[in-house]
Amino acid sequence: MSDSRLSSAPLTDRVRWQIFAVCVAVASLTILDLSKVNVGLPSIEESLGAGSSELQLIVAGYALAFGLALVPAGRLGDIHSRKLMFIIGLSMFTITSVLCAIAPDITSLLVARTLQGVAAGIQMPQVLGLLQQLFVGKERGRVFGIFGATIGVSTAIGPTLGGLLIAIGGPTDGWRLLFWMNVPLGILALAFAIRLLPATVKKTGARTELDLVGILLLGMATFSLMLPFVLTTGGPDDNPLRWLWLVSFAAATAMFIAWERRYRRLGKSPVVEFSLFRESSYRNGLLVATAYFGALPALFLIATLYLQQGLGIEPVFAGMVGITFALAAAFTSWLGGRLVDRYGRLLVVAGLVSVIVGFALVICAAILLPPDLAPWYMAAAMTVAGAGGGFVISPNQTLTLARVPVAMAGVAGSMSQVGQRVGTAIGVAAGSSTFFATLYREEGQASSLAVYHDGFRNGALVSLGLVVIALAFALLDLRSRRLAATSAARVDTPNLGRAAA
Repeated sequence: MSDSRLSSAPLTDRVRWQIFAVCVAVASLTILDLSKVNVGLPSIEESLGAGSSELQLIVAGYALAFGLALVPAGRLGDIHSRKLMFIIGLSMFTITSVLCAIAPDITSLLVARTLQGVAAGIQMPQVLGLLQQLFVGKERGRVFGIFGATIGVSTAIGPTLGGLLIAIGGPTDGWRLLFWMNVPLGILALAFAIRLLPATVKKTGARTELDLVGILLLGMATFSLMLPFVLTTGGPDDNPLRWLWLVSFAAATAMFIAWERRYRRLGKSPVVEFSLFRESSYRNGLLVATAYFGALPALFLIATLYLQQGLGIEPVFAGMVGITFALAAAFTSWLGGRLVDRYGRLLVVAGLVSVIVGFALVICAAILLPPDLAPWYMAAAMTVAGAGGGFVISPNQTLTLARVPVAMAGVAGSMSQVGQRVGTAIGVAAGSSTFFATLYREEGQASSLAVYHDGFRNGALVSLGLVVIALAFALLDLRSRRLAATSAARVDTPNLGRAAA
């Protein structure tokens, strides 16, 4: 019996696109909180006396909690109700935004921020599951094109929005507006979600058990992998023993795989269907997304810190450097959704090459040009990177999930999001710690501007390297697709010959 999930009643095209609008709005709100808070870090540091470790945890801790919640939430949505999980996650996200906004000290903010990450991890897989459920074929490509454009814009425009809010609220407490903004938007989205999202019913005979042991082991593995990177700040107090958590990651992963295989042999439904990873398009697409989402937030964070601390630019203007990326990515994401059926993985490869060129130009503009010209040329270089980035996010999402059954849409989307959040945590930690480590190491050895030049260059090279890794995985997938197509042609040719005879 199929595990597919069915809407309780057929939905009209108008209602499906209204649901899509709600899903995209909530996804944007979630992703904005990954990028807009970056520009508020100096304000939080001044207001609450936060150190580099706490500032790192505000960004990477959110990604860590986000990643931990994704798979169990996606699984619960698949087997029970995506609508219910969506509403729970959105309600929690709104409440925790209030807690962040009123936090009296850095500890309270870190706790609230972590809970906000959990809420984001609950609602995001429901978005992907609903899109898989409601749209098919070429229409799905269009949907993921618009979705990717929105995510790209949210990531890139977040610092600008954050800078505007800080300008309105003041340098000391303006950061609180970053969280207050979520509250009315969350309440509005919640009202639409309750009214529009379809209730889901399970076909008789479908398996609905929840693999709690598997969820726990996967959570342990994800936590152990992300934690040492989250704890890496680049400061002199970094404890080298944190890398021992990677041993725990290896052990938890081995136990998870063994348990899931045993669970499957017993005829039960595991947390993760390993058959998904036997599909090269899903496996390679997940790796591309992991590397790319490690590079992008890291570069935006480092650029924001460099522009504010190194060049002394106001937060609102520092954030504006990313607007060109957002606009270019929005257009090419929309275009990529229409072209992906024609060009497939080649479109992603071309996009990644453009991102590499754009990132290289950003680095050159930042360290080679005078301070009064650098932001302008960085913004121009961001246009090149953004144009390529739009051809990465939405086409890759479409190709990654193209062959995933709807019944597995939530957990498949969750695993993709886990990869992105792991990539974000590792990329932000590696990039920002490299940036800060350079500042600590060269402090007093050269002029302040020269030190920030070196810090930005070294940190940005981490992001550039991650995009190169993403390109390698995209080329691997392109090669496997072409080999598969060649093999299929060879099989079909003799059959055609026999048919003609």
